[in-house]
Amino acid sequence: MKPRSLLMILVFIYPSVALGQVSYPAFHEQNNFLLASPGALKFGLYGFDNPALPSLLREPDVSFLWSDQTGVWSDFNRWGLFAAAPHIGFGILHQKAGLRHVTDYRISLATGNRTIGYGIGYGWSGGYIQTFGRSKLVMLGALVRPNAFLSFGLVGTMSTQIRGTNEGVVDVAARPFGDEALTLFGDFALQSKQSLTDGRWSAGAAIEPLPGVRVTGRYFDTKGFTVGVQFSLGRVGVTTQAHYDQDGRYSHNTYGLRIGAFDRTPLKARRSSYVSINMLGPVKYQRYQLMDKANTLNDLIAGIEAAKQDPRVAGIAINASGLAAEGEILWEVREKLKDFKSAGKRVVTFIDLAGMNQYHFASIADKIVMDTQGRLQIGGYAAGRTFLKGTLEKVGIGYDEWRFFKYKSAYENLSRDTMSNADREQRQKLVDDSYRLAKTDICESRHFTPEQFDNMVNNEAMYMAQDALEKGLVDTLGRWETVKDVITNLEGAEKRYVSAQSLEAFVAPTDNRWSEPPKIAVVYALGACAMDEGITARKLVNDVQAVVNDPSVKAIVLRVDSPGGDAMASDYIAEALKKAKGKKPVIVSQGAVAASGGYWLSMYGDTIVAAPNTITGSIGVIGGWIYNKGIKETLGMSTDHVKAGDHADLGFGFTLPFIGLGLPDRNLTDTERARVEYLIKTMYREFTENVAIGRNKSAEHIESIAQGRVWSGYDGSQNGLVDLLGGLETAITIAKEKAGIRKDREVNIVELPKKGLIDFSQFIPRLVGVEVKERDPLVEYLKFLLQHNGQPMPVLPIEDIDFTRIY
Repeated sequence: MKPRSLLMILVFIYPSVALGQVSYPAFHEQNNFLLASPGALKFGLYGFDNPALPSLLREPDVSFLWSDQTGVWSDFNRWGLFAAAPHIGFGILHQKAGLRHVTDYRISLATGNRTIGYGIGYGWSGGYIQTFGRSKLVMLGALVRPNAFLSFGLVGTMSTQIRGTNEGVVDVAARPFGDEALTLFGDFALQSKQSLTDGRWSAGAAIEPLPGVRVTGRYFDTKGFTVGVQFSLGRVGVTTQAHYDQDGRYSHNTYGLRIGAFDRTPLKARRSSYVSINMLGPVKYQRYQLMDKANTLNDLIAGIEAAKQDPRVAGIAINASGLAAEGEILWEVREKLKDFKSAGKRVVTFIDLAGMNQYHFASIADKIVMDTQGRLQIGGYAAGRTFLKGTLEKVGIGYDEWRFFKYKSAYENLSRDTMSNADREQRQKLVDDSYRLAKTDICESRHFTPEQFDNMVNNEAMYMAQDALEKGLVDTLGRWETVKDVITNLEGAEKRYVSAQSLEAFVAPTDNRWSEPPKIAVVYALGACAMDEGITARKLVNDVQAVVNDPSVKAIVLRVDSPGGDAMASDYIAEALKKAKGKKPVIVSQGAVAASGGYWLSMYGDTIVAAPNTITGSIGVIGGWIYNKGIKETLGMSTDHVKAGDHADLGFGFTLPFIGLGLPDRNLTDTERARVEYLIKTMYREFTENVAIGRNKSAEHIESIAQGRVWSGYDGSQNGLVDLLGGLETAITIAKEKAGIRKDREVNIVELPKKGLIDFSQFIPRLVGVEVKERDPLVEYLKFLLQHNGQPMPVLPIEDIDFTRIY
């Protein structure tokens, strides 16, 4: 907590203890339902005692407490109802003595996190107020937990009607072991015009020998004491507390019932639930904050992990109808499901129209249900290109390819009409590796022999639902509703569906560990490497620099899904990450594509993690020149110019209709082309040297695997471009380890850059009343070529850049 913040709180609280008399009950009298000091145990009285406490809640919760001061447990002469939801609390305290009674009300609003929270409360009273002398009041509170061992609470209460009637309270708690097993606490309350020696205090301890079973003891300055027990049943809990007077004689009991928020419990949960996951549509990296229900990779992984750890979960039911995620992300989710099954839990998946990637994903399931009208196509993998050389010649556009490295084939579709031998070689290796991965996984999961699998792919390939059932590719035919029956038969009992958000990991109380968990930043570099598009390097570098310099961020994970592009954009991010060396770990997680400029982004990582089917490498540089070769004249257009400088007209030309970009009038001269060759080879040399430094390899080794050659993640792990096979979760686990954070320790994942509040483009068709067509990839392709015309670039074949992909 900053000194200024603490000072401001004390400025409010100190006047409370410097003036007049209190016109409302003192802290210890008003809050004798508490088992411990407000900040020591759970969430106190939900803001009635300290208005900062509701900032800690994850779910709504309600407690009803009462005293048996007449000796009868059903005596309701003194009772309290306390309720709270995240950031807001409300409490009622009713007291009756003979014919007199009063009811105190308090509402509180809080903000903050597990390290520091602030709150403000307002209170008023009803009943025979004049008899009891009540006044309206305002409360200011703070709760500071700088680490897992210490908690400090501050509360100032001020009357709004009688000037100078105030009270200040400080409570302190300590956890010697850094967890809920043992908590020591104490509090001190000082009213207006009291000296320090007249202040009231209490001290005690709380232990939690079993999850949700809490025993407390509290001693007061009056020499009285209390002994309490709290028992949690999950979403319901009970409390009892015995009160003893200054002579050690039993006085009375208080009782409590709680319902609402999930709490730890010693009861062994029954595996009664299946987590239902709808995989409709793409799997994105980030979603907009509002009105965006898309699945994200990190949320799916976290949800499956939560299901694995939750004792109430027996399995996962996946609806893969309409699944449109690409293969690498599906592999990551599949691997996590495989890990989930290692806990003895099951997966049931529903498919309808599935291709090779979708079936590879679904094959991990214990049972696959296929729609009765579904179709399955497992014909293998293919990779091809559309060659535009003849098209350009027909329309009168010239193209000069500047290719000086064997495998750097990015632009050969503009200069050739078939694949070069080098490009055919590297592409064949990629599809072979993808086929091998799917074949190995599917055979293992579905118990096919390699020969059976090859036969199904090569001799049949396409299956209707009944055919797939007979071949053993699926287990049951039916619609999504059939999955419930399959689960019942599989488990021997009916299981209810629950959402991942309802699992214990996402709703469990945060009081098990004080203070915010350490942070790991996940920075996404997605799309083409460009300064103001794609990865938006001009903005992204600010996020990278911020997490490098932020002491609360213990490690950085860079998720790369980029085919490259502008070397300067790649270098902006790479150099910013390089500055983290020695400060904190930088782990690179490579997605579907992290090649060429995408590998440039990766090269300084302490550890590079890639999936087996990631496209990586392509360490090389290429360029090209697109120019007028008759299209201008065919269109009836002409140009003219003057110049100062021999090469000033290089790039001068006319504007292409509908594209809006200029097409140069001429090709390069021999002198100009020689200069370009020098620039490309110089950039290539710098690229390979930097990779050698980043990977701690010899320049000769990097050269042997460079020349623009693309590699699968599997091959990259063999030749040194990649350190480990895995996905985003693997990278985060390594980041935790290298940052000295225990594997089982909770961390906060900070995702950057921040996604926008809402995707306004979804409303455009409704607002303007017309259908908005998606961007034409061919038009985007031509724009990209012209925007980067003549630039040496570390980039993959341009058609590998999906201009319409949603990240």
